[in-house]
Amino acid sequence: MLRAGIVGLPNVGKSTLFNALTQSRKAEAANYPFCTIAPNVGVVEVPDRRLSRLAELSRSRKVVPAAIEIVDIAGLVAGASKGEGLGNQFLAHIREVDAVIHLVRCFEGAEVHHVAGSIDPVRDIEIIHTELALADLATVERQREKSRKGQLRADSRAPLRNELLDKAARILDRGTPLFSESWTPEEREALRPLNLLTMKPTLYACNVAEEELARGTKNPRVEAVLRFLEGRAETEIVVLSSQLEAELPNLLPEERRAYLEALGVSESGVESLIRATYRLLGLRTYFTTGEKETRAWTIRAGDRAPQAAGVIHSDFERGFIAAECASFEDMERFGSFPRLREAGKLRVEGKDYVVEDGDVLEFRFNV
Repeated sequence: MLRAGIVGLPNVGKSTLFNALTQSRKAEAANYPFCTIAPNVGVVEVPDRRLSRLAELSRSRKVVPAAIEIVDIAGLVAGASKGEGLGNQFLAHIREVDAVIHLVRCFEGAEVHHVAGSIDPVRDIEIIHTELALADLATVERQREKSRKGQLRADSRAPLRNELLDKAARILDRGTPLFSESWTPEEREALRPLNLLTMKPTLYACNVAEEELARGTKNPRVEAVLRFLEGRAETEIVVLSSQLEAELPNLLPEERRAYLEALGVSESGVESLIRATYRLLGLRTYFTTGEKETRAWTIRAGDRAPQAAGVIHSDFERGFIAAECASFEDMERFGSFPRLREAGKLRVEGKDYVVEDGDVLEFRFNV
């Protein structure tokens, strides 16, 4: 299972957000720096209206959602790349995740101590960017030195690798994260063995006060974050209130909806964040459905039908013949595979079919 790590300065609401995401109390949320030391790990279900609708249509006895892992990582401070605070632990834990949720404090509150003494989300982001870039620069420079000494394996990819190391060093020397630049799949693959921190896909969660939620990206501090990130490749922002999200699970569903409506928002920020993280990890969902079970299956973007079948069982991929396929919209409209067949809306796809997010599939296979 792929995992995303929540990072940020101390006391920005990481542990509170983790508890809200996992609907648990696993992470201590205290008003002092470094209350989290060992990372907390939780499994988070991916909210998807389509899943419950398919289960309703099929009268399924069991419903199984997609899921991802979330990791609550200790707070970082300036100098972490040189071991300040919990720097070495922090950096090691980031290396173990597949994507980063960068939580940024955009709320006032003298009762919650800020390590820098004031609220400035852009400054806070720059601290994290700088420390991660410095850590990556040290990794890249070690590789360049090994290359100069002939200690790296000589192969056909060596010229590209050396060119990319030089390019990465120039970017990191400016304190800029590598994900801010565009990279081809071949370049990413060449750099992948280095496990560079700033190559990890990243989204930004702006943690605002509950009463500021309705303003969304019109919040002045969120606007400042948007301006700062403008022009960077593949960045997304989610606006939420960690404290509110931690309290919502205590309410009944109808109370939760009414409370959010009273605040002027249509859905929980945690739900938006989970879906954004799922996309950030490069994941997509297809469904199988029937009276016994409706299930959301997780695949990578670009996976073909045999690979999707293999997620259920390796035998399905090995003996793949074809996939009967319908879009969620067609399934919702017609209600079942038999009715889709009668209407001529059920497609039969072969081995080269790239599965789309939301496809409803039945596989033909022979082992």
